[in-house]
Amino acid sequence: MSAPSTTADRSGAIGGRLAGQTAIVTGASRGIGLAIAERIVAEGGRVVVTARKAEALEEAVATLGGPEHAVAVAGHADDPDHRDEAIARALEAFGSLDLLVNNTGINPTYGPLMEIDLAVARKIVEVNVLSALAWVQGAHRSWMAEHGGSIVNVSSIGGLRPAPGIAMYGASKAMLSHLTEELAVELGPDIRVNAVAPAVVKTKFATALYEGREEEVAAAYPLKRLGVPDDVGSVVAFLLSADAGWMTGQTLVVDGGVLLGGGA
Repeated sequence: MSAPSTTADRSGAIGGRLAGQTAIVTGASRGIGLAIAERIVAEGGRVVVTARKAEALEEAVATLGGPEHAVAVAGHADDPDHRDEAIARALEAFGSLDLLVNNTGINPTYGPLMEIDLAVARKIVEVNVLSALAWVQGAHRSWMAEHGGSIVNVSSIGGLRPAPGIAMYGASKAMLSHLTEELAVELGPDIRVNAVAPAVVKTKFATALYEGREEEVAAAYPLKRLGVPDDVGSVVAFLLSADAGWMTGQTLVVDGGVLLGGGA
């Protein structure tokens, strides 16, 4: 089944793969998170989007078709009160919490591990890993333990091989991928937990990895282009849906083939 792609399609996507289901997508005001939210709505679902900036989230809700399809809760992913508020809004606005996408990630430093401030390293792990676990715990307590659900964590190919310069970010994503496996074992059979590991996707977050040299970077990819947010959104929607109903604990690489050739 091909997914609807326009606003008009979204409003009538009753037969979509995610019809009647409610998702929380963290870090969803732009980029990969927004593309995931758009795909969920296009597939018939409703979504609560979170991020730090309220104004950007308001724009995202408008893009997603308004409050019938999406609501926004601004805050920090590692703030317990913010998590509680977002979960409560999902239940109040849409009556369920069937899907969770942990997309929030930070990388506030660049350089060798021997020079990293340990407070910064702790913050990376706090946001990229521990807050993801806390979101899962909250979703589990509030809805999924009784009703089941599907969870996708957004990891990175930086967690699958050494990533000089962003090594702590890569280490946190490796931990997130392993956490995905542990959660899949613990929460089955009624809750599936999977992950995606993108390569360089053209977002504001990743600009430093390709700006001014996109053609050079893309040359290392067998598909000869960098990713765009929709490339990840479509795979996440698949993992959330019943089409992936016999998959759990997997990290799907979405990388244009770059790992095949060992390119940067």
